[in-house]
Amino acid sequence: MMDALTRRRFLLASGVTAGAALAAGAGGIGIAHLLRTAGQDPSAARSKKLVLVTLYGGNDGLNTVIPYTDSAYHSARPELAYDAAKVLHLDDALGLNPVMRGMKQLWDEKRLAVVLGVGYPRPDRSHFRSMDIWQTASPAEPVTTGWVGRWLDGTNAAPEAAVSFEPVLPPVLAGQTRAGSCVSVGGLELPPGITADAVAALGRGEPGEPELQARAARAYGDLLHVDRLVRGAERHQSPSPDNAGEEVLTTGPGSRSVLETQLALVARCVEAAVPTRVYSVSLDGFDTHAMERAGHESLLTRLDRALSAFVARMARTEAGRQVTVVVYSEFGRRVRANASQGTDHGTAGPVFVLGPTVAGGFHGEQPSLTDLDDGDLKATMDFRDVFGTVLASVLDADPDRYVGSGYRTKPLPLLSVD
Repeated sequence: MMDALTRRRFLLASGVTAGAALAAGAGGIGIAHLLRTAGQDPSAARSKKLVLVTLYGGNDGLNTVIPYTDSAYHSARPELAYDAAKVLHLDDALGLNPVMRGMKQLWDEKRLAVVLGVGYPRPDRSHFRSMDIWQTASPAEPVTTGWVGRWLDGTNAAPEAAVSFEPVLPPVLAGQTRAGSCVSVGGLELPPGITADAVAALGRGEPGEPELQARAARAYGDLLHVDRLVRGAERHQSPSPDNAGEEVLTTGPGSRSVLETQLALVARCVEAAVPTRVYSVSLDGFDTHAMERAGHESLLTRLDRALSAFVARMARTEAGRQVTVVVYSEFGRRVRANASQGTDHGTAGPVFVLGPTVAGGFHGEQPSLTDLDDGDLKATMDFRDVFGTVLASVLDADPDRYVGSGYRTKPLPLLSVD
């Protein structure tokens, strides 16, 4: 067992942020398979849920939602531009990349919304700073909390209220006093020499200890609390009529992409009425500086396959019909192709919102390809309009409290009104 002095030194060294991050799965600690809970909260199946899909690297929005009739598009990137005949037309000006047939079907079914020209003032072309801006919803200055993390703080949420299926906890789920839980699809891995008993010892409070130390201790307790939920869920797991014929999910090497595996885990959690309101998943590799065409199509194929299958599955259950998915990237790419048959870091791009209750169609205005800012698109929609809308309509929260005020005219009509 860990003696009191060692424990105290460790907690003081880690602090609140490091303690919460470890409890959430950072630093090699993760939770194996958050598949189901036993449905302890009867209202969980009826609660609305948000799935954030992050495309790391800067997705080329112009070759995702393609302005196929715009001559400026074809002249700026002759090697990368798609012929109008190959594009999956959404209207008489814009269409999806030819590999995104599943998303096109969702569009036809009015379950896909495309928010055009999304960005933020004074764009930053650094991957790290720009993604930090999107996840913290603070373009003006760096802050230490994400917009979902602040919602966790404001609602004093349990650790399972927000879950990431990524290797480390993303900043969007980090609050000041609360943090989401990070669930590694590779399974629970404790560092060598660290046992569950040792983690439990870190999580036990001591009378009279400082508040910062107590918060760090509670973070370790949260780790074991979520782990117990998972283990109990696995014991109670049973096939349902809706998924009886589906492939059994494994987290080892197989035919599913990482994103498909992440979304399959989300689907299991939703169907089991896990009390999670926000899920975070991701797909990496969108930094397409060279030989973009084939690599980008491969990424979009994986994205399309994973999202279309997930939304179709969610439409089959009451709990699934409460799910809204938001897909974003830290920035788009420059309008003009570079000399390596790729594209460099740009600014604005499209955001996808999809799900059984989404009001399909276009929202916002496509940026001009000739009226540019130093060769980049001028954003026509602030990203906080999108996140503020989902805070209000999915999480029933006040957007001004968690993403700020002063940028928004009115909520976007992204969800259908029953």
